[in-house]
Amino acid sequence: MNNTLIKGLQLLELIVRSDRPRALSELAMSIGVGKSSVHRLLQGLVESGYLEKDVEKGSYRATLRIWELGQSMDAVTAIKAASADAMARLLGRTRETVHLSVLQGNEVVYLAKLDSPEPVRAYSEVGGRAPAHCVATGKALLAWLPKETLAPLSKRLKRHTPSTITEPAAFLQEMEHVRSSGFAVNHGEWRDAVWGVAAPIRRSDGVPLAAIGISGPASRIKAKPLREFADEVLSAARSISSRL
Repeated sequence: MNNTLIKGLQLLELIVRSDRPRALSELAMSIGVGKSSVHRLLQGLVESGYLEKDVEKGSYRATLRIWELGQSMDAVTAIKAASADAMARLLGRTRETVHLSVLQGNEVVYLAKLDSPEPVRAYSEVGGRAPAHCVATGKALLAWLPKETLAPLSKRLKRHTPSTITEPAAFLQEMEHVRSSGFAVNHGEWRDAVWGVAAPIRRSDGVPLAAIGISGPASRIKAKPLREFADEVLSAARSISSRL
């Protein structure tokens, strides 16, 4: 592992666990690294928002960003726990792969999944990422972002299949449709032969936290009325939201 990274993490942990701001000299002594090297590490942590410097005293302390990261992990754990039963029911009712996703920037990250029992199924992996504008769980989350965020995003959409929506006006119209219907559909926009349906999981104030959806071969999804899948996904999303 990169030695600089290790020393940076040691430094951050030392400051976070301290009951007072720490000066450069004592930090250098504590981790056994020269002052110039520690100063560079500290500057990087300050610029990244993890530390703040008291200019007058020359000491460093942790910011709330560490706490925010911890809160995010708590939220992920809570979402996964609250979603387990609903995901299992959704799998049983649709027989398609079930995904639980969160939005990170312009991508979704898969927190959990249950594979379809069918021999041919959609492929994905927990911890994997996908462009949010191309998949159902991503569109279910993007649609609720502020217009001032969606507008610039709509101008830099990358095409992955012939079905990917990349024209700004069409994308914004798609987002409006998701908001009005409450669910999103992926018509082979990330992988040609894979379709999906998803809905947002919300906090008590209505703000989306994550999304739950199903995906499978386009031929199977097309074989049933899309509304049937949508109703099942919406029911699962409401169940998880109420548990949260």
